[in-house]
Amino acid sequence: MFSYLKNLLSLLFLPQPSYTFLNTFVYAVEFLLASYLFFLFLKKLKIKIDAKFATSISPFILLGSCLRVLEDLNLLNSIFFVTPLIYLTIGSFLILALILSLQFQKKFETPYFKLLFFSGFLPSALILSSLFSKISNFYAAFLTLIFSAPWLVLKFFKWSEENKFVLFIHTFDATVTFVGINYFGYKEMHVLPKLLISSFSPISFIFFKALTVFSILMILDKFSKEKEMRNFIKLMIGMLGASTAIRDFLRVLILI
Repeated sequence: MFSYLKNLLSLLFLPQPSYTFLNTFVYAVEFLLASYLFFLFLKKLKIKIDAKFATSISPFILLGSCLRVLEDLNLLNSIFFVTPLIYLTIGSFLILALILSLQFQKKFETPYFKLLFFSGFLPSALILSSLFSKISNFYAAFLTLIFSAPWLVLKFFKWSEENKFVLFIHTFDATVTFVGINYFGYKEMHVLPKLLISSFSPISFIFFKALTVFSILMILDKFSKEKEMRNFIKLMIGMLGASTAIRDFLRVLILI
């Protein structure tokens, strides 16, 4: 019984040696639950989920990706910088920074979102600057930009700006995956993308992901009546795409 409980707790909270259908499902449930609690927390604080809020938390996404790359480089060595606990690490830092920013706003009448942005931007910029010296694979950057460029046509679609941005983030993420696998010998670790790529080809992942994200966004716009919840879901979808895109892009630029 004790052994079973120990294995269950390990599955729920500790990084696993590889992705399986089971731990992928567990991570997804944990992420959805944590996201919903965060949404309730924002509602309690009367935070409006809009472009300003999305911009203010974007550096924390960058920070999480950079910390994960430092762990890949073995410059950091902790379970708190690996999935799933890295989300807890960054989420805790974000909540603390948000609370302090709101308190600062009350006392000095400085918009909280500006303080929140810089509280995530400064550590992200410091880490990113240290990673720049390790970048050597400029060919990967060239290929990624070339294969991503056609998706800029989204700019001319009659669609909401947030939808176009979220879709572009995910196509960029899939493009980085394609470039890494097709040109530099990287392997896909996640279960569903790995199954798709092995069944078809690396480039198929770009179109599959684009179609999936496009469909989700269309369904949200059609059936989700509460604007705040709809904006939050789109924000979380964009955050997931951006976090993996940044990490994978840095990895292939550094060749780790």
